[in-house]
Amino acid sequence: MNTPRKKKIVILSLVCLISIAGYFFYQQSLQGMDNEPLTEEGETVFTAGQNELDKRSHFTGTPSKEKEPIVIKVDVKGAVQTPGVFVAEEGDRVIDVVAKAGNFTSNADKDQVNLAQLIEDEMVIYVPEIGEMSDSKVVPTRLEPSGSAANNGTQNININTAQASDLETLPGIGPSKSAAIIEYRETNGPFREVEDLKNITGIGDKTFEKLMGSISVK
Repeated sequence: MNTPRKKKIVILSLVCLISIAGYFFYQQSLQGMDNEPLTEEGETVFTAGQNELDKRSHFTGTPSKEKEPIVIKVDVKGAVQTPGVFVAEEGDRVIDVVAKAGNFTSNADKDQVNLAQLIEDEMVIYVPEIGEMSDSKVVPTRLEPSGSAANNGTQNININTAQASDLETLPGIGPSKSAAIIEYRETNGPFREVEDLKNITGIGDKTFEKLMGSISVK
């Protein structure tokens, strides 16, 4: 009689153990399912957020500073259709600016103008009329020297061939500096560019600025 009762107890115990084990494994499986998506989503959200930050930093970063365009203004005078001040572009030549001024008049002396000369800021282009003397107040196609010591009424002086008396007509050049210029070119050869004058003692930036537009090397 005890045997059936023992069997029932054993069966109930097994059922309880199986139920407990099943519940335990069920909870474990639920926990595993909950953790895995959270981890993946968490990583995805982080990555997406990081990408968004990268995009924002890319688009909201400090924009590169563009190079400011160079403004070149040229004063065109004389025998042109529309004299005045015109804006030129870097690399323009005299012929381009003359075209902006409406081109030459019928009595313009084109032979006295270097149409191929490159344009510089603050340049004065003077187109003489046919028969007009070349020693007019404004020298054809040259830079006006800055400052009050402008060498009006004279053409550019070639510092490679000028005599001492010619050099001394330049602003800021006296007998000692003219002698130094001649000595320099005799010792070192012809000046290759007008800026080489600053190699001579006593001719600094201020003196050279006064000479700009009044001198040449050829």
